[in-house]
Amino acid sequence: MHCPSLGLLLSSLLVALASLFFYSNAGPGMPTLAAVRTANAAFTPSYKPIAIFVGGTSGIGQGIAEAFARHTRGAAHIVIVGRNRAAADAILAQFPKPKPDDKTQYTHEFVQCDVTLMRNVEAVTKDLRARMPKINFLVMSPGYMALRGRDETEEGLDRKLAVHYYARWKFVDGLLPALRRAKAAGEDARVLSVLSAGHGAEIDLDDLGLKKTFSVSKAAVQAPTYNDLMLQEFAARNPGITFVHAYPGGVRTSILASSESWWIRASYPLVLGLTYPFTTSLHETGEYMLHGLLNRKEGFWRVGSRAEDLGMKNYFGSEEARKRLWEHTVKATAVSSS
Repeated sequence: MHCPSLGLLLSSLLVALASLFFYSNAGPGMPTLAAVRTANAAFTPSYKPIAIFVGGTSGIGQGIAEAFARHTRGAAHIVIVGRNRAAADAILAQFPKPKPDDKTQYTHEFVQCDVTLMRNVEAVTKDLRARMPKINFLVMSPGYMALRGRDETEEGLDRKLAVHYYARWKFVDGLLPALRRAKAAGEDARVLSVLSAGHGAEIDLDDLGLKKTFSVSKAAVQAPTYNDLMLQEFAARNPGITFVHAYPGGVRTSILASSESWWIRASYPLVLGLTYPFTTSLHETGEYMLHGLLNRKEGFWRVGSRAEDLGMKNYFGSEEARKRLWEHTVKATAVSSS
């Protein structure tokens, strides 16, 4: 079994620490946690919101789902989409519930889906469209941590890119009719993809999907730009709907502990200890990410770890890249009728 050298491991840790220190600390002009909580608490919609959280069974997605449930006091239809039913049930059980004398209807449910396969995503979005009169919020934050080379699913997509990009595109595309119905009713229609806004690179237009030139480092910087271009194009095609790409910064999650790479799992306690002063809790990150979703007007937005507006800082897109990536994605995520 191949194991990275100690030098490579230590170098990776130092880079991670430097990145966390530089990017995760609030600076001048960024909203404070108290201000963000106050703004989130002011979210009192006149309608019953329907919110979908893809990847909400753990990590950042869990933090955002819990913040949403907290600020709506549970008076919403909340759907957690993921693989782990036991984890989802435990999270849903802790959501606040309207009081017995409160006539507000609420539904908190779990939908199982392995998002590495596009046929699963298509089946779930079809089911949700059929059951939901509209969808107000779509939050996507599924993660995948492994340092092996290209790892193709049976559908021919790299597993990491499938989770971080292709499945997200397919969720948005599949649920657009329900988001449009919410907008037509005069309600919120908002989409949030949590990945790495501002931490991308120029994409390789000659190898979209990285079938020929895949490396872990290349995938790590291509996926954020894929997300930028995806949401920007969806915004251009759907005026009136809000699309947000967020960078959450360093967050204390268990993603390293659940990695398929044994040495990443083994290094988790060390990494957690070294980065702890520079990272935020799931509770705090949930508040910041929810604020980034709720407090943006229609169109395409990029926000940072404190929900601050990143504008087009470190943006690597172009009209040609948007067009070619879109065409590639339509083909790559198509599900055979057979």
